[in-house]
Amino acid sequence: MTATGTDITEDLVRELLREQHPDLADRPLKLGALGWDNQVWRLGDELAVRVPWATRSADALLRKEHAWLPLLAPHLPLPVPVPQRLGEPTARFPRPWLVTTWVPGEPADRAPATRPAEAAVTLAGFLTALHRPAPDHAPAGRDRGGPLADTAGHFTRALASATELGLIRDPAAVRAVWEDAAAAPEWTGPRLWLHGDLHPANILTTHGNFTGVIDFGDLFAGDPACDLAAAWNLLPDGAADLFHETYRPGPDTATLRRARGWAVLRALAGLHIGHAGVHGRPGGKPTWGPPEHAALERLTATVHR
Repeated sequence: MTATGTDITEDLVRELLREQHPDLADRPLKLGALGWDNQVWRLGDELAVRVPWATRSADALLRKEHAWLPLLAPHLPLPVPVPQRLGEPTARFPRPWLVTTWVPGEPADRAPATRPAEAAVTLAGFLTALHRPAPDHAPAGRDRGGPLADTAGHFTRALASATELGLIRDPAAVRAVWEDAAAAPEWTGPRLWLHGDLHPANILTTHGNFTGVIDFGDLFAGDPACDLAAAWNLLPDGAADLFHETYRPGPDTATLRRARGWAVLRALAGLHIGHAGVHGRPGGKPTWGPPEHAALERLTATVHR
């Protein structure tokens, strides 16, 4: 994370609303979450204000959500933060910002899914609905969604670092999963709409099941394997097979192999972010570590079957 130096406060958010969307400015306002790219302020009962704060890339991601997510949201079976208003940069705050719908629930890194069958069916239904062919001018992914072999350098560095930190129990098994995935045939189907960032902090739960999906900043079109990695990163033990049986069209063997590789990469990233959080370093989130430890256990267990 790279903080941009802007001190975002309740007074600032309310001032931005008064300047550009005064009809919303008097609603109750409170900080809801500190995300990787944006702060999320709850606005009344039904809305939220997303304000970029920690990365320069957040500006383009917010504009992308504003352009595309309202077109996709009506087709999705779970609530998502649908953009309602776009705030433009001003001298007071020289960055764009969004007013979206508020999605209730607890992030799965803090409240994991505990109902395996229901969660598998819910997640499969959501991704089946999302993974539709995208138009030619749909955005491409940032460092994801292409050939897994292109991530070899990143994977090697992440695995070595995690191993050195004592975060990996069986690095050889982790490498075996990724190498098998990187050797799988590439996706030759149409470019499909993908969430692109389905880690536990971006999916919400209520009473043990998934009830919302947030943060579509990485929305792009490409290989569905990138999203299908969520079967290992999000679901409880023993739920992946039901997820794959429910998702349509049923993924072929090559797609599942690639998905396992993307799941490994996401798990390694989450382990590092979790470790940083445990040790109080900027950008760290201690709740990210446990679910990704569990994901790697699920992924590497299949190596030894």
